[in-house]
Amino acid sequence: MKKTLLAAGIVLSAVAAKAQLYESNVHQGEFGASIGLAHYFGDLNTTASLSRPKFSAGIFFVKQFNNYVGLKVAADYARLGYSDVYSKNEFQRRRNLSFNTNLWEASLSGYFNFFKFMPGVEGFNYTPYVSLGVGVFTYDPYAYLGGQKYFLRPLGTEGQGRDTSFNRSPYSTTAMSFPLTVGFKYAFSENFNVFAEVGYRFTNTDYLDDVSTTYADPNSFATLPDGSPSVEYLLQDRSYETGDRIGMKGRQRGNSLQKDAYVMLHFGVSINLSSYRCPPNK
Repeated sequence: MKKTLLAAGIVLSAVAAKAQLYESNVHQGEFGASIGLAHYFGDLNTTASLSRPKFSAGIFFVKQFNNYVGLKVAADYARLGYSDVYSKNEFQRRRNLSFNTNLWEASLSGYFNFFKFMPGVEGFNYTPYVSLGVGVFTYDPYAYLGGQKYFLRPLGTEGQGRDTSFNRSPYSTTAMSFPLTVGFKYAFSENFNVFAEVGYRFTNTDYLDDVSTTYADPNSFATLPDGSPSVEYLLQDRSYETGDRIGMKGRQRGNSLQKDAYVMLHFGVSINLSSYRCPPNK
């Protein structure tokens, strides 16, 4: 009988200690950094191919309101790019356009842990999570011609600011994103986590790749003083590198009905911010 009571007392003490630990451990949030890969989807990558990923990285801070719900502030960098030469579509290969861009994004998202997350407490030190929010990013697509780098927006490759019959204005190099991220994190100690996540960005721009609508009038692109074609003329329609020119005024160059997008796959570490409640006086 005494042994039974002793065993019961030990079990009750352990349960009470664990319950007190649960109550006293308050996860305030975390901040961290990550690196990984990013990929672009749009008028040059219409099949959602993931064949040309590029470098990406980010930093973030999550403020937890409880063990489940938080608010995430993040800053991310991605290099994006693609080329028609990777396409299996004959028109795209003939079109022969390409781009690269450096993208900088700041975002604010709601953050939700699927499991109760309490770093340092066994059984509660891991969780899948999801976040959804809104962001703003800057980009500036460029391409190479003869080994020389040229930013495409100032060239008005679809007649922006030059072909008055279309009345197209230069697009902005700032746009909005809507990040949807899913991930999994594991606290390997009370202070540190490791995580992996995938974040898809819907955007409100179709010009990440400088391609959206139709070809402008070729005559709206001035020639050089010696009569040779200008850089903007050569970059707005590069089909001459694959055969006869296909660009003519009003002919489809991109798909303006679908906005561009990008995705990031990140792996990282974060530092937990925790506090402890003093147990109430008995």
